[in-house]
Amino acid sequence: MCVAFEKTATPWHSGTMKLTILGSSGSVGGPTNPASGYLVNVDNSPALLVDIGPGVLGQLQAVHDPCDAHVVFSHLHADHCLDFPSLMVWRRYHPTAPAKGRNLCYGPSTTLGHLGVLSADSPGEVDDMSDTFAFAPWRTGEEHIIDRLSVTPFEAVHPVEAYSLRITEHTTGKTIAYSGDTGWTDQLIECARDADLFLCEATWCSGDGDFPPDMHLSGAEAGRAARLANAKKLVIVHVPPWGDVESTLAAARTEFDGPIEFGEQGHVFEF
Repeated sequence: MCVAFEKTATPWHSGTMKLTILGSSGSVGGPTNPASGYLVNVDNSPALLVDIGPGVLGQLQAVHDPCDAHVVFSHLHADHCLDFPSLMVWRRYHPTAPAKGRNLCYGPSTTLGHLGVLSADSPGEVDDMSDTFAFAPWRTGEEHIIDRLSVTPFEAVHPVEAYSLRITEHTTGKTIAYSGDTGWTDQLIECARDADLFLCEATWCSGDGDFPPDMHLSGAEAGRAARLANAKKLVIVHVPPWGDVESTLAAARTEFDGPIEFGEQGHVFEF
């Protein structure tokens, strides 16, 4: 028997910005924490889904209608985008609640072709997804208006085209900054300047080890970015399943004396 979708999320107060972590595991999904996916809600507007890595769509179904969200991508590595083809199936073929129209989708310049290959039925084909999304590439440093939110991409340092994203609610000015995947760059500080909440990756955990350059951050670097940006709260994400969360947080605290916590699936922030 087919059952129509029913949202189970708790309501939030008018005028607030709500962030739900659907998954935050670094590089691969973990046993209880999917890969990267973050849901931003403001009242009287479709939600904004930031990345949709493996396992994220299942968590999204529990808190929000998957057809009622714009989608933005920091970059297109597998751990940030591979649930997108499944989202296409939901939006197109749900028997009682398919998407009624198009939502926006922003990402790197290759987004349409990259995701079109993933969603295609056969090798060599590219799915035309314009029936359910209007696609557009990021323009670095420019403000992109998405209903009641504006999203400004900043160039990240990563082996592929990648961005850190600054998400601001128009009427209140409340801001979430999201590092995406990046090595150290001063652009990250500009992205997170005075942010109410700074989601920052710390894939290299405590920083002890011989790591490739220009790819990821350590906990200390995440803390340094938060301090230099004057962020109000730092939430560490993208720690891989084999990483040590406590040593990562300890490293971040050596650089940032504001509120710090580890963000994982199920955590909700309202401000």
